[in-house]
Amino acid sequence: MKKVIFITGPTASGKSESAIWLAKKIDGEIINADSRQVYKYLDAGSGKITKVEEKIVPHHLLSIAHPKRNYSLGKWLKDVDRVIKKIYRKNKIPILCGGTILYLKALKEGWILPNVKPDYKLRKELEKLDNETLFNKLKELDPQRALEIQKENKRRLIRALEIALKLGKVPKLLKQPKYKVLIVAPYVDFDKLEKKIYKRLIKRSKKIILEIKKLRKIGLSFQRIISFGLEYEWFGKYVNGEIDLDTAIEKCYKDIRRFAKKQLRELNKIKEVNWFKNKKELLKIVREFLKNEN
Repeated sequence: MKKVIFITGPTASGKSESAIWLAKKIDGEIINADSRQVYKYLDAGSGKITKVEEKIVPHHLLSIAHPKRNYSLGKWLKDVDRVIKKIYRKNKIPILCGGTILYLKALKEGWILPNVKPDYKLRKELEKLDNETLFNKLKELDPQRALEIQKENKRRLIRALEIALKLGKVPKLLKQPKYKVLIVAPYVDFDKLEKKIYKRLIKRSKKIILEIKKLRKIGLSFQRIISFGLEYEWFGKYVNGEIDLDTAIEKCYKDIRRFAKKQLRELNKIKEVNWFKNKKELLKIVREFLKNEN
């Protein structure tokens, strides 16, 4: 199996910076593994790297999908396969980077997902329902899948329901690993991370508001914008006049903090995660992985 490196971790923990630094050290190229950063125009709100940073080393699967259409896990897995082959043909090392734990699990375990094409009419109907109703519907059809999806993530709830409703029954998840995956994550002190999350949110708030206004201009409804969660939910509600700015910042900070805790809980369940305290430790872990023939 081909070797790939997956840098993950909670939001604001420095994953992107570590990935760029590592790629320069080992002649690697970076593949996006963040479920919101695949979308065009979702930049400030998703914490996407800048165009300048993107040019330091080659990046893949950033800003490839229009936010009016859902980009599924199945599509990401197919795109990742294609990009990994391309990187290997150049004799370079694929470095995946992102905090979407679902992407990490699917790649590591080699999930084979049911081939269900998007049903935009069905999705439009499901979009009208609130998250609680969607979650309860999914729980009836697929209790196990409901456990794996964050109740606040409307896009994933809709996709899971789409599959279950289309097939008439929930298929058993097949697994066939394709890659030998080294999982690395920056060790973070949560007290420091909380402060960084807040400081980062305040710094980005004006850009997020402008970004949401731009999304409205290109035809996204507030309902669709809010479905992207976290920053897009709370600042979307502010732009729509539902809440004031202080409330948006406060609610958003609490949700991001809660999300970071969830990411850490999920990562702590994965025994293969290698935590690193600094770049020197990261490089040592990676070099040992690459030289090991097993």
